[in-house]
Amino acid sequence: MAKGGKEKLKTPTDLGSNATKSVADALNGILADSYALYLKTKNFHWHVSGPHFRDYHLMLDDQATQILGTTDQIAERVRKTGNTTLRSIGDIARRQTIRDNDAEFVSATAMLSELREDNLKLVEKFHEAKDIVDAAKDNATSGILDEWTDLAEERAWFLFEASRTA
Repeated sequence: MAKGGKEKLKTPTDLGSNATKSVADALNGILADSYALYLKTKNFHWHVSGPHFRDYHLMLDDQATQILGTTDQIAERVRKTGNTTLRSIGDIARRQTIRDNDAEFVSATAMLSELREDNLKLVEKFHEAKDIVDAAKDNATSGILDEWTDLAEERAWFLFEASRTA
């Protein structure tokens, strides 16, 4: 047993402990932003209105489902490196960089624009994490980051195209 009665994780990994800590920190930040983006996307899905309601409503639901689908993968990568992941809404709030939107009304165009920018912020976080995991020689996380980057770029693209005017 380690200090304080907590048993130290002994997850098998070939990565050094300093490297895994850096990887875990980067992934936990991404996880917090993913939850923040998921909730904002669902918020806008629930509250979108206007002439393109059905299309936007369905697109935002699809995007929220996709974002939520990555969260378990992110958390499991953290655990596979022998580290711990987020534990609460408070933990998410302390780590998230994507801002919440509590406005009572947001126009559909503003929703799409804000979500596009947030997805691009997440892409930036993926790029930063990619450098960290590549330095740690964490090939598995590196490959998955490429997939997550592609998904976020696709979401940003759809949001951009859906918000274009003639």
